[in-house]
Amino acid sequence: MPQIPAILPRGKGHQFVVYGDACSGVPGAPHEENFGAVNAVVRRLVPQPEFIIFPGDEIIGLTVDAPQLLAQWRHWLTNEMGWLDRRNVPVWHSTGNHTTYDEMSEAVFRDVLDLPRNGPDGQEGLAYWVRDGDLLMVFVHTLCTNLGGEGYVETRWLRDVLRAHADARHKLVIGHHPAFTVNGYCGPYQRELGPEVASDFWDALVAAGVCAYLCSHILAFDVQVHRGVLQICTAGAGTAHRMPEGIEYLHCVQMALDAEGLRYQVLDLEGRIREGLTWPPTHAPTPGILLPDGHIRAPCRFPSNNDQCLALRFQGRAASPGVSGIQTLLSTCGADGLAPLWIGLRGEEQRLTAIVNAETGRSPHYWIGPEIEVAKDFDIHLMLHAGMGPGGIMVKEAAGWTSLASASAWGLERLRPSESWIVGHAQQGPNDCPFRGIALKSFIGFHS
Repeated sequence: MPQIPAILPRGKGHQFVVYGDACSGVPGAPHEENFGAVNAVVRRLVPQPEFIIFPGDEIIGLTVDAPQLLAQWRHWLTNEMGWLDRRNVPVWHSTGNHTTYDEMSEAVFRDVLDLPRNGPDGQEGLAYWVRDGDLLMVFVHTLCTNLGGEGYVETRWLRDVLRAHADARHKLVIGHHPAFTVNGYCGPYQRELGPEVASDFWDALVAAGVCAYLCSHILAFDVQVHRGVLQICTAGAGTAHRMPEGIEYLHCVQMALDAEGLRYQVLDLEGRIREGLTWPPTHAPTPGILLPDGHIRAPCRFPSNNDQCLALRFQGRAASPGVSGIQTLLSTCGADGLAPLWIGLRGEEQRLTAIVNAETGRSPHYWIGPEIEVAKDFDIHLMLHAGMGPGGIMVKEAAGWTSLASASAWGLERLRPSESWIVGHAQQGPNDCPFRGIALKSFIGFHS
């Protein structure tokens, strides 16, 4: 098979692979074959990664039989990962719900992997940190039995570690459960961290200037950003039969970190690059072109590849208290009369919302943003990035870019093109939904 060129740091940095949720360890089982196919892609990377991050669920586990659990681990390490020289390419693991679901399985995980014992009391070998020059990696235990199990994580220790290594240029935090929902699969304490835990957890990441939180658990590849910190979910190393068909796929992610930021490529079983990102975006456009109100010819096409993005800015004064309904900031025009993309305010709280009608006859998908304070001046910055899937509709907050909340498994990559837009109104005609505040100014920036 042909070699796959790895993304390399732009100067000094680190290049590595992240993949998770193989749920293997049983000879001859379907997941072993799937995991082997993903490993075959990793083996084609040139150069090979400096290290591998595996954010949980290496084996199927979930058994009360300790010898059986140990046998799965031995098969995974000796047979399925026997191709890897772990002395030169170390594998750093986080706990997962298939591998550390009770005290017995935690003990097996601790003994089999022999990871650093610098975690919080009672979590030695389960939560830990690794420092490699200018890189800090903190592995958290998102289902610690002595904290409550799934959805709970120790944040005091995390803050202490991040504070002690504040001088690290690059900071990554790795755990199994997402902090924010992925593809609409919502379930506090089971599919993602508990809400009060997630809030404190993310505050710690933002305060420390963490680059990204790497997780798995939800069988998908997904990227989103919250207050300037990326959440990257990769759970495509084996469990194919529960992935949404035609949307998700078995994969691994090759990443590079350097002084300019993070880049990655998501590789499927053929070694094809299915998704990619440069963060922060290089040469992000400035929304400096004023758009006239009303019906206009589309000034550009929406981004269609991984590296392009479009910037929008809306200034004005929000409508008075009591005004509800739908208020349009920008709407693109579709041949069927439905707006392929609508951006505006909805409801009495005047909540920022984006709506994408990707397919005629199918329900639109919604992206939900913050409330806009009524009767007050606003200045909304949006970035639209087709390479980020559902996480690619973002609003700029004080701490940085934040993806709008969505229950979708896809994003602007499915946006239908439009030759004309309407600014400050919806589709012309009886369904017009104009902005009801005053002094609306709309700006755009894009790559020509």
